[in-house]
Amino acid sequence: KGEDAPKPAPLIGRFGTSLKIGVVGLPNVGKSTFFNVLTKSQAAAENFPFCTIDPNESRVPIPDQRYDFLCRIHKPASKVPAFLNVVDIAGLVQGAHSGQGLGNAFLSHIAACDGIFHMTPFLFLNNQEHHYKTPINIIRVVNLAEQEWLGQLKQEEECGFLRCALTHLACENTQRKLKPKQDVMCKIKSWLVDEKKHVRYYHDWNDKEVEVLNKYLFLTSKPMIYLVNLSEKDYVRRKNKWLVKIKEWVDGHDPGALVIPFSGGLESSLQEMSEEEMLKYCTEHKTQSALSRIIKAGYAALQLEYFFTAGPDEVRAWTIRKGTKAPQAAGKIHTDFEKGFIMAEVMKFQDFKEEGSESAVKAAGKYRQQGRNYVVEDGDIIFFKFNTPNAPKKK
Repeated sequence: KGEDAPKPAPLIGRFGTSLKIGVVGLPNVGKSTFFNVLTKSQAAAENFPFCTIDPNESRVPIPDQRYDFLCRIHKPASKVPAFLNVVDIAGLVQGAHSGQGLGNAFLSHIAACDGIFHMTPFLFLNNQEHHYKTPINIIRVVNLAEQEWLGQLKQEEECGFLRCALTHLACENTQRKLKPKQDVMCKIKSWLVDEKKHVRYYHDWNDKEVEVLNKYLFLTSKPMIYLVNLSEKDYVRRKNKWLVKIKEWVDGHDPGALVIPFSGGLESSLQEMSEEEMLKYCTEHKTQSALSRIIKAGYAALQLEYFFTAGPDEVRAWTIRKGTKAPQAAGKIHTDFEKGFIMAEVMKFQDFKEEGSESAVKAAGKYRQQGRNYVVEDGDIIFFKFNTPNAPKKK
């Protein structure tokens, strides 16, 4: 037997696969319109503040050519893709961290999500689509949103409270075991409050520190993707004076975060077209929809991936967290699969596509039998073998 697989790095955030990503930003920047286009739903989308008070939630299938290929080959009776859960959250106003506008309710809605789509204000001006009466400094507005709806001040308050409480408890002889936890909180406080940096910016949190972070789930620990709403003209020509400035701001304040330009107007127009009309329009204007990239980026930001089970009965994508081992992946199908796990028979999608069938993959020697320590990779096609647990004896 080979050596045990290396231990994966600890992940910050909730455990599970039903994770959510929230669409947030200032009022009337196109969040609900974007949500409607993304989910093809009909959430309220009007040009006045707090049109969206209660968050709207929907799920979006993950576009994947591998899944489409498996469906074409097997022609299954049932098709189940992977999904991204998206939440449309009300816009915020200055002072949200102290209760202004929807205040604490707004921050609680973000806290219930596991990732964030940060929608920037429109980077174009016209009477129909822009509600600001005077020119604005986009960078200043982005910075305001970062301070407010990420609840930086709220987190400073929470972190200070927790640090004081743990310091008090650590002084008690009966609570000496809390001293390591108090030390971790002091480090988090120093990073978050003193240096004013995001939790997610520091990539070397150890297991004990991640355990504390996962208990309190600070808002700045959530992964962030910046969505920049352009006019159709600017999106097609891939040019806008604010794009470079926003990218520079993100690189300086949130290193490594994705900045994705898109056009809400173009996406709305494309949604009303047939597939042929859409293809023709995009070809003529040398452009394409950004929705597929946005959905995939949101899914990846939540540290999610999926494996396939495929056959004539069903082609299905099963969502797992990155780093999941074979028995736990089997448990996503049924708990008995994990309890009685024997092995995972694995094909790589590319091998299946090149060889054309399962039998051809086996003949080519590319069909692998993997044990308990196998870490499932995105796009694996897996057949699990397991023993059925014995039923309890009746008394």
